[in-house]
Amino acid sequence: MTLTEKPLRGWRVLVPRGGKWGDNIAADLRSYGAIPVIAPMINFASSGDAPALEAALAELQDGHFDWIVVTSATTVDVLMSQRVTIPPQTKVAAVGETTGAALSLAGYRVDYVPEADNSARGLVKEWPQAEITGRVLIPQSDIAEPTLVSGLTELGLDAQFVSAYRTVGVPVADNVRTDVASGRIRAVLVTSGSVARQIATQLAPLPDATVLACIGPRTAFDARAAGLSVHAIAETRSATSLVEALVEFAQNPDTADSVAASIHTTTSETAPGDTSPAGSATQNILPEV
Repeated sequence: MTLTEKPLRGWRVLVPRGGKWGDNIAADLRSYGAIPVIAPMINFASSGDAPALEAALAELQDGHFDWIVVTSATTVDVLMSQRVTIPPQTKVAAVGETTGAALSLAGYRVDYVPEADNSARGLVKEWPQAEITGRVLIPQSDIAEPTLVSGLTELGLDAQFVSAYRTVGVPVADNVRTDVASGRIRAVLVTSGSVARQIATQLAPLPDATVLACIGPRTAFDARAAGLSVHAIAETRSATSLVEALVEFAQNPDTADSVAASIHTTTSETAPGDTSPAGSATQNILPEV
């Protein structure tokens, strides 16, 4: 790819997640000529209800749950920090391949991962029909939507949510806020509903020329609910797809806008239960926060 072929050449792009994920997407953006500005806008903190978490994990280790559902690498970090041992009779479900990989890397086995849709909705939809009884532990972010609990309960399972960690906002630096307000930052990536709400709180109103690219239809729904305009929507919840959506907008802004509008029409009725809101800043595929 030559300099003249780089569609994002000169674009300053706000990357709202740090860690390995932020570094990876920054490198991807640079390959298209962009100038990434990494400014993490959310972070994770210990659960606000430690006794409830400890009690649930104790029950888990004592074999009182038939399943544990893990929706993010952040939850894996919690399990590791608590030195949780999952009994052999308790099956482990991961919301997607990346979370499954994090579990495996931590030494936990994975019994079930949805194939078609790495989301809470996909996990429920593809849940094994032979496994619709028993108790299920669902440790998630404190702001997780009830998609998994309600969906698995409707299937006939006894699903129990417990807050495993808190998702907290991180203030951006003054120079980043100034660059967004002035239009010097040409595009902003939105990786979750929590990030969308932080953008609305800390950076809105965005200049009319600022391009907002969302990591999936659910995140686009949350961004619009927060009062933001969406210009590009990734087909999958991955860093690669998110950058590709931004590149597509840069190359064909009129087409990209019409596609985003059509997705808005489709998701406005179905998005509230669309996906899991838990995520990890270190992963390439991000379940929604």
